[in-house]
Amino acid sequence: MKVMAQIAMVMNLDKCIGCHTCSVTCKQAWTNREGTEYMWFNDVETRPGVGYPRGWEDQDKWKGGWRRTAGGRLVPRQGGRLATLGRIFSNPNLPGVNDYYEPWTYEYDTLLSAPASRTTPTARATSTLTGQHKDTIAWGPNWDDDLGGSMETLDADPVLHQMNLEVAKTIEYTFMFYLPRICEHCLNPTCVAACPSGAMYKRVEDGIVLVDQDRCRGWRMCVSGCPYKKVYFNHKTGKAEKCTLCYPRLEAGQPTVCSETCVGRLRYLGVLLYDADRVTWAASQKDERDLYAAQRDILLDPNDPAVIEAAKADGVAHSWIQAAQASPIWDLITRYQVALPLHPEYRTLPMVWYVPPLSPVVDAVTASGSDGENHKVLLAAISQMRIPMEYLAGLFSAGDTAPVERSLRRLAAMRSYMRDVFMGNDADETIPEAVGMTGDDVRAMYRLLSIAKYDERYVIPTTRTGMPPGITELEGCPVDYDVEAFHGAAPGATTPGAAPAGTRTLPLEVL
Repeated sequence: MKVMAQIAMVMNLDKCIGCHTCSVTCKQAWTNREGTEYMWFNDVETRPGVGYPRGWEDQDKWKGGWRRTAGGRLVPRQGGRLATLGRIFSNPNLPGVNDYYEPWTYEYDTLLSAPASRTTPTARATSTLTGQHKDTIAWGPNWDDDLGGSMETLDADPVLHQMNLEVAKTIEYTFMFYLPRICEHCLNPTCVAACPSGAMYKRVEDGIVLVDQDRCRGWRMCVSGCPYKKVYFNHKTGKAEKCTLCYPRLEAGQPTVCSETCVGRLRYLGVLLYDADRVTWAASQKDERDLYAAQRDILLDPNDPAVIEAAKADGVAHSWIQAAQASPIWDLITRYQVALPLHPEYRTLPMVWYVPPLSPVVDAVTASGSDGENHKVLLAAISQMRIPMEYLAGLFSAGDTAPVERSLRRLAAMRSYMRDVFMGNDADETIPEAVGMTGDDVRAMYRLLSIAKYDERYVIPTTRTGMPPGITELEGCPVDYDVEAFHGAAPGATTPGAAPAGTRTLPLEVL
């Protein structure tokens, strides 16, 4: 067993309102320069829909992710080294500008500089790629939402085809929900394996997948290899770019920009410990429906004394072990088993997980005149919910409805159980028992999913553990710092002016 640490994220889809604040703040922080106009490291898709880039889930077309050979080996779906070498100068498996969209702006200066006239001046749309006027805007990074979840793109949803599903197309029976997406920072990333120059790499200390801009040669095999299409090509620099999980912020104990600015507070960040020796085993399961369970199986209990000793022996810092023990990610994935990975059938072992949406079934039950919080009604209605369970299974469990149903039943049980608690009634312990939980588990899960504070949602260790050499010996140092806040106060302790618990502050000279 080789223990390694991984920063992971969970998103609660019941809370996403599709405001796109995460997308805008990410773009302002990371992709606001020339050559990145079309890049959205974070986007929010409307489901059902074709997503961004258009139809990214169609791996028969894009050849992303891994495939398992008859002998049990994993090879990139786009081919091995010889196949990569054969098309290194002409890669056919790349989304084009029409699959992303041609970014545009408007001639705002026309509105400001136009002379007085009887007619209102017009700010025409212009392409940011060519500078030419665009008379028609036909596609964008969130076109499904712009269309209001219309039928124009519904039938092209790859998940509906994969699960052989047909959904109602009348407005009173249709459904939609939002799916925020970032790079998955996978345990078994195809983009790293596909890169001929070795520019793509996975950091040892925290598992974040990055691009070495000095080594990147612009072959774009990483774009093809990523099944989530979260690697982009900068046509100005000739380099690949992608979500960095805001690692400079994480190193200072701060959450990612998308997490920090999320209006719905639906994102959770934390540390997971996993057995690196079993990554290939987990990704090589013969039956795709076993991939979710296998991935969960290689995640290690951070409170297990044997795991703690092995982690220390493998060089995992004590602060990271403590962070893993307090991780909301571990609780949502393993303790409560309500978080699921996105498309585990790609065999990349993604590390951004999702709590599936329950709200539509509650709304449907309430609209029918029944009690939308009654556990008997809710648990019976889950299999008939407006969002087909098979659709959610196609997204989060390789088509297996059992994990999705378990997650939804536990979320429904939490709603019913906590209503009795807040109404002053006696808690009905048969409700959590019906879904394999205890009352204490349900209360803890409710706190985490509903009212968790900043430090409970983001448990992030820093990479620096001490003061810079020699700084404490300086006399009359103009830099004022809080030693207790820097080294980390005792649990529960507060220091005036210190950062929130679970974070660290750095002196100005270090920053």
